[in-house]
Amino acid sequence: MSSSASLNESQHAHKKRRRKKRLRLEDITVIDNSTLKRAVAAAALGNAMEWYDFGVYAYLAVVIGDVFFTGADPTIRQLATFGAFTVAFLIRPIGGMVFGPLGDKVGRQKILALTMIMMSVSTFCIGLIPSYDTIGVWAPILLLLARLVQGFSTGGEYGGAATFIAEYSPDRKRGLMGSWLEFGTTSGYFLGAAIVSILTTMLPTDDLHSWGWRIPFFVAGPLGIIGLYMRTKLEETPAFQDQAEQAASEPTQKNEFVNMVTGHWKPLLVCIGLVLVFNVTDYMLLSYMPTYLSANLNYSQDHGTYLVLIVMLVMLVMQPVVGALSDKVGRKPVILFGSMAALILSVPELWMIQTGNEALILTGLIMMGLTLNCFTGTMPSTLPALFPTAIRYGALAIAFNVSVSLFGGTTPLVTSWLISATGNLYMPAYYLMLGGVIGAITILCTRETAGKRLIGSTPAAADKAEAKELLAEHHETIEEQVEDISSEIERLEMRRDNLIYEHPELYKQQQAEEQQQAEKGKE
Repeated sequence: MSSSASLNESQHAHKKRRRKKRLRLEDITVIDNSTLKRAVAAAALGNAMEWYDFGVYAYLAVVIGDVFFTGADPTIRQLATFGAFTVAFLIRPIGGMVFGPLGDKVGRQKILALTMIMMSVSTFCIGLIPSYDTIGVWAPILLLLARLVQGFSTGGEYGGAATFIAEYSPDRKRGLMGSWLEFGTTSGYFLGAAIVSILTTMLPTDDLHSWGWRIPFFVAGPLGIIGLYMRTKLEETPAFQDQAEQAASEPTQKNEFVNMVTGHWKPLLVCIGLVLVFNVTDYMLLSYMPTYLSANLNYSQDHGTYLVLIVMLVMLVMQPVVGALSDKVGRKPVILFGSMAALILSVPELWMIQTGNEALILTGLIMMGLTLNCFTGTMPSTLPALFPTAIRYGALAIAFNVSVSLFGGTTPLVTSWLISATGNLYMPAYYLMLGGVIGAITILCTRETAGKRLIGSTPAAADKAEAKELLAEHHETIEEQVEDISSEIERLEMRRDNLIYEHPELYKQQQAEEQQQAEKGKE
């Protein structure tokens, strides 16, 4: 067979594949606006519940240390308290490995309802645990068990919620819609911080330590009931329904976890790198800074919390703005800007926080919050787009929780230990800078996903008019690709002709070999 014939056959096969995959208007999913709003609200409320739980613990860290680790040295007590905080993150990957693949099999909605129940019950139970003075060593043991349940359930929460919103969102608005997930996160932190601040202000220290600290944990009960009700009223995402129909007619692969890792190790590593810079910044500001201000800079506990409350209000305002911006300019520029801000501005921010000047302290914290906005406004739409529908929940849950467990959730503990070991109050800045370097390298190695359909899913539009626009853009893209391929074929043909002209003997030899192979094939 000649090279020209091979090229013609390849070109014919390409045209045949193109005809088979040509997108039609009915193939584009038009998202119902009311359903989208309910899906976003339910996912965001659940995420708010999750981070309310974790936020309350972080803001009550000093009190919890006094209640559950009575008699220990102040430094040891602080480390033990953050150790109990960190242990929940160590079990999160296990929760992700359990709930993530289940979410890809039985549905996102069912697993998200289950994680909501587990989170609210475990948080409520923390408020029931007697103090160390009452039951001794059983107090920290029960606290540890409750935190383990929290961490296990949380392992299936973020990946599922991000997947749920991403699969329900129109392609052109996925950044804006996804940003509301982290709006829920910040709202949960804000609610937890606000309740703790009110209690620490209104209650005497003895009352706060004896019973007042329990109130924020009891609030998790009604919040969980509301979130569970909202989640049970939702349908599965269109992308999952299409995938489930397709999977029903195909044999199920064995060793799905192994296939996921071996077949998608690059996006898994990208996800881990992006989550690292995202969560190191998140936990440094929202979980550790109040303790840093009180334990290391000698401010009162409520003073640091009030400052972070103001920062969170600024972040809530900016959150949807950043999400919408990422739909316009792309996810990569926004994430890269945040990573560079973490690298360049962290030391100046810590300097301002250490000055003792209220205006400078607040400015430093707000700068850190705006840096965090670059991640919270983009990650819920960026991370789900890394994986195909069939493994999206599982892959995201596993990669996200591995990164959070190793780098994000350990941030308060590691930073506290570094300051204790070195006496250097700039350790939080150095930690943030390292995260910024990793984030910048990772995002530069990531493809842009803004405005594009999710892998393995059909395009999604907000209405029929937008669906027609997406169809036209798709056909234009296909035509451009065909032109590029045709140009490449012409270039290769010219190169072949030149080689034939310059080395006719090699061409004759190649033809003879191809002829012999063809004859052997016939035999």
